[in-house]
Amino acid sequence: MEETAQEFLETLNRCFADLEDPRVQASCEHRLIDILAITVLGVSCGADDWTDLETFGRLRHDWLQTFLELPGGIPSHDTFSRVLGLLERQQFAACLFQWTQAIHEATGGKLLAIDGKALRRSFARKSGKAMRHLVTAWASDSGLTLGQVSCEEKSNEITAIPELLKLLNVKGCTVTIDAMGTQTQIAAQIREQKGHYVLALKGNQSGLARDMQRLFDQGMETGFAGMQHDVHQTSERGHGREEERTCHVIEVPRDHPQRKRWKDLRTLAVTISRRTVDGKDSWESRLSVSSHGPRAKRLAHAIRRHWSIENSQHWVLDVSFGEDARRQQDRNGAANLAAVRRLTLSLLRQEPTLKRVAKCKRMACALDPDYLLKVFHTTKIDA
Repeated sequence: MEETAQEFLETLNRCFADLEDPRVQASCEHRLIDILAITVLGVSCGADDWTDLETFGRLRHDWLQTFLELPGGIPSHDTFSRVLGLLERQQFAACLFQWTQAIHEATGGKLLAIDGKALRRSFARKSGKAMRHLVTAWASDSGLTLGQVSCEEKSNEITAIPELLKLLNVKGCTVTIDAMGTQTQIAAQIREQKGHYVLALKGNQSGLARDMQRLFDQGMETGFAGMQHDVHQTSERGHGREEERTCHVIEVPRDHPQRKRWKDLRTLAVTISRRTVDGKDSWESRLSVSSHGPRAKRLAHAIRRHWSIENSQHWVLDVSFGEDARRQQDRNGAANLAAVRRLTLSLLRQEPTLKRVAKCKRMACALDPDYLLKVFHTTKIDA
């Protein structure tokens, strides 16, 4: 176990080698790496706030001292709050997610979903601060969070997404984004970084949506005569409902005016869903544009898997980590602790020996230090 603990500490040191410590070093009672190590380990064991981190540290003091220096003992909850609040949130997240990016590259995942989530109790009425929004990159096939950028308003996600993309290696990957991120600049950036895009369409791009709907309607009226057209169908049953999905993919004509506006735009995908619950049918259609060629099965899979970020990350963070219930108004501190939650959730998912949900795995980490270190022994970060 001692060797594994040292490997954990070495990995943590490599991740945070470039992280700036904003404190006055001469008056520091606690090493930054010790604070970060207790934070990461504590969150994995069920710690959800600063007081929990102090409690974890004090109860595990003897074990932690076997691989951490702890010159000032275990930091107080005020120290955790103050130090995590001082660390610049974008730099902290960039350093932290080197861990999951290394795993992602090792596993060869090719689908990346980008989506935003609000920290619902991070607002402050008296000071007029809005709730904080986090834009994260999620590896849809492996369940890894690869990056995070923080912003003040949902509308600011448009400016946050390009900053997030700069932190990612999207070469050869398909990046899926909901309608908020359907912007010409974002599409161009993904292609410049040698990735492909699948972008959802709604009212924020009314001209593009109108033109694409007209193109699809023309195809339906003519049986897609003279068009490059492919279709893929799936059906699912479970939980008292039945759902059928049909994905039509059309190659956008080369002379279409929208191909000049959107870099490397090639295809329109229209997903039509029919859901049957208690004998009643409901229909929904969604439009997406992509730089991929007209292969319906590939695009249907990418569009379907995009929503795993909602079901497998956002929902678990709220239910197993209680993220929406956390009342943290410190802007950096809330964002940095949220980044740690996303790292630990990713690593818990990668640990294969315990076939349980995240909540059970966190309890196992709290009860068994050997299992806790096993969670962090998934890969090594190159120096």
